[in-house]
Amino acid sequence: MKKSEKIELIEKLSNANGPSGFEDEVADLVVNYSKAFSKVHADQMNNCYLEQPNNSAKKVKTLMIDSHVDAVGLIVQAIRPNGMIKFVELGHWVPANLTAEKMKIRNLDGEWITGLVATKPPHFMTEAEKKQPITIDHLSIDVGTTSAEETEKLLKISTGCPIVPDTEWQYLEKQDVMLGKAFDNRIGTAALITAMAELADDNFDFNLVGVAAAQEEVGCRGAKVTVRKVKPSIAICLEGCPADDTFTPDWLIQTGMHRGPMLRDMDTSFIANPHFQAFAVKEAQKYNIPYTRAVRTGGGIDGSEFVVYEGVPTICVGIPVRYEHTNYGMVAFDDFNNTVELLEHIIRDLDSKIISEL
Repeated sequence: MKKSEKIELIEKLSNANGPSGFEDEVADLVVNYSKAFSKVHADQMNNCYLEQPNNSAKKVKTLMIDSHVDAVGLIVQAIRPNGMIKFVELGHWVPANLTAEKMKIRNLDGEWITGLVATKPPHFMTEAEKKQPITIDHLSIDVGTTSAEETEKLLKISTGCPIVPDTEWQYLEKQDVMLGKAFDNRIGTAALITAMAELADDNFDFNLVGVAAAQEEVGCRGAKVTVRKVKPSIAICLEGCPADDTFTPDWLIQTGMHRGPMLRDMDTSFIANPHFQAFAVKEAQKYNIPYTRAVRTGGGIDGSEFVVYEGVPTICVGIPVRYEHTNYGMVAFDDFNNTVELLEHIIRDLDSKIISEL
C-alpha cells in the first residue's frame, strides 16, 4: 500500500465512532475495506475476522493477528433535572482529562449530538472544593438544554446512549505525525488491515487469520470469543501502546515516538512467550527495524486471553501513542510503518516447524 493509502485508512478508522459495546460503525468499516483482499465477516458482537485467501483446511497450524476495534468512551447513565447528562466510563479515563472537552452522544435516532464536559466554575467553588481531586461524579455533559424534558424529547438522549470524543483526525505533515482519537486501538487495527492486504498473495504452510476484536477496554471480552472461534496455534497481539517519552528519564523510556514498535515483555495481565519474543527481536535486528522492549506495571491486552487458552505462544507488538485514553493522541507515521514492516517479516519468516518449536 502507498503511504497516502495507509494514512487515509488510519484517518477513517480514527474518525469512526465505536466505544466498547457500540463498535458497529468501525466493524462495518473494517469489513467493507477488507473484503477486497480477504474472506471477512463480523459476528454479532462486532468481532471482525479476516481470513487470508490461501488458507486451507489441510493446513494444521493457524497464526492469528489480533487488534481491537473499540476505544474508550462514556455512556449516559441518567439525565439530571436541569438537562445535563450524568455518565459513566466505558474503559478507563483520568477524570481531569475529560474537563472542558467536546463529546458526541449518539441519540435514540442514531444522530450524534455535541456536548461539553462541564464542572462547577471556579467562581462558585469553595477553597476546599478547588483542592479536591476531580472524579467522574463531579462531571456532567452540557448539551445546551435547560431541562430533562428538553434533553429527552428534543434531543432524544436517554439512558444507555454511547458517548465518544468529538475529535477530528489531523495529519501534521512537517512532523509526519498523526493527531486524533481512538488510536488505542484503531492504529493497531490499521496495521492489521495493512499487513493482511500486503500478505494477501503469499502462500504460507499455516493459516493466517486477522481478528479485530470488540470490547477490549472493558475486560478483553471480544478476545474471549475470538480465540475460541479461531483456535490459534500462535498469536500476535497488535496494540496502540501508551508512550512514556514525555515524562520519564531517557534511560527508562520503553515506548517512545520515533523509536519503532514496542515488544512488550510483561504487563499486569500478560507475559510474552520468551521464545516467540526472541524470534521477534531477531527479526527486528535482521531487518534493521528500530524497536523497544517494555516491562509494564499497569495495563492489559487481548493477548492475555490467548496465553490462558491452551497456552498459545503470544507476543505483543505495540505502536507508540502519546496521550492515550484522552480526546487526542499522537502517533508518528514512521512508527506505524516500522510496525507493519516488522509484522510482515515475522509472518513471512515463520513456518509450521518453527511454530511447533516455540
